[in-house]
Amino acid sequence: MTKLTIGLDAKRIVRNGTGLGSYGRTLANDLAAIEGLYLRLYAPDAGRDDLRLQVAEGPNLHFVYPPSTFLFPPSALWKSYWRSRGIVQQLKADGVQVFHGLSGELPIGIRKSGIKTVVTIHDLIFLRHPEYYHWIDVQIYKRKFLQTLREADHIVAISECTRRDISELGGVPEERIVVVYQSCAPRFSSDVSPDTINNVRARYQLPQHYVLCVGSIEERKNAMLLVGALPLLPDEVHVVLVGRETSYSKKIAQRAERIGVGHRLHLLHGVPDEHLPAIYAAAEVFAYPSRYEGFGIPIIEAIRMGLPVVACSGSCLEEAGGPDNLYVSPDEPMAMAQAIGQLRPGAPDREERIGRSRQYIRRFENTDVAWHYFDIYQSLIP
Repeated sequence: MTKLTIGLDAKRIVRNGTGLGSYGRTLANDLAAIEGLYLRLYAPDAGRDDLRLQVAEGPNLHFVYPPSTFLFPPSALWKSYWRSRGIVQQLKADGVQVFHGLSGELPIGIRKSGIKTVVTIHDLIFLRHPEYYHWIDVQIYKRKFLQTLREADHIVAISECTRRDISELGGVPEERIVVVYQSCAPRFSSDVSPDTINNVRARYQLPQHYVLCVGSIEERKNAMLLVGALPLLPDEVHVVLVGRETSYSKKIAQRAERIGVGHRLHLLHGVPDEHLPAIYAAAEVFAYPSRYEGFGIPIIEAIRMGLPVVACSGSCLEEAGGPDNLYVSPDEPMAMAQAIGQLRPGAPDREERIGRSRQYIRRFENTDVAWHYFDIYQSLIP
């Protein structure tokens, strides 16, 4: 088998704990298991040790950083320039045949270099819902998006929803865009020991009965809907939100106190990845009330952990979760509460729903995703 040298944009791999970072780390590890691929992961710096070390370096996988000297370490400005332009010469010197922009970006000028390119675009929320972004950021993201479309040899969307957005908002024919679904990390499996669950439950003082929500705690993710649903649920039901502390998480806590359910809301910040499977396993229902997503990988994680899901309609979450979970309006607390009640333990058809959902998400298995990309890389090399 001919060996292919593939460059991956690894900025998010070494810096982002969730979302794009998790996606990149999972894909890099899966690609590294394929014979015939030599991977070079290009990052502006070493980032966080706990994240970088989740991707094991070996004979066919190495991290690459901007060149530096003892006297002049790279500045933030130089790192940004290197990632957007300067990296092209290094890719050529390293013999990279295909460069893969994992987070919707490609270096300027890479098309003229002769290096083939793949870009994965996760979402265009900044264009669909610019109200969640600063105006200047929207202009920067839009410029990068259109520039990337000009540079790319192969465009990948992570869902049919994102594919439609790219076509409509970027003026790209849909036939030029391939959908390759995301996968989730192998650690998300229902095989979590009772002792592990009990230890994690005690560590975070988790309630006996809770609805779980995992992800960035920001306005677009709409976790406030769960607070509004709490008074409409039995008193024994709590909500556990896992994500980084933000100004929005503080607003959520304040509202919960105002309406008398503060004791039933649990905000967990700084949870390490290794504890997440047990937190999923101890929950009764998973809720994902986001107003708009490119895909919604926590839904896949929850289903793999044996949970039924309630999510919101309006983007791609039905595509991620399949027909056997429940979807409600992002503005209706009563509908959210009723859906949660329909999926709690003991509810009719709960276990059948979970079983059918597990069958549905088999299309997102890790090795399939890696092999899809392997085929794309091969197709670009004569």
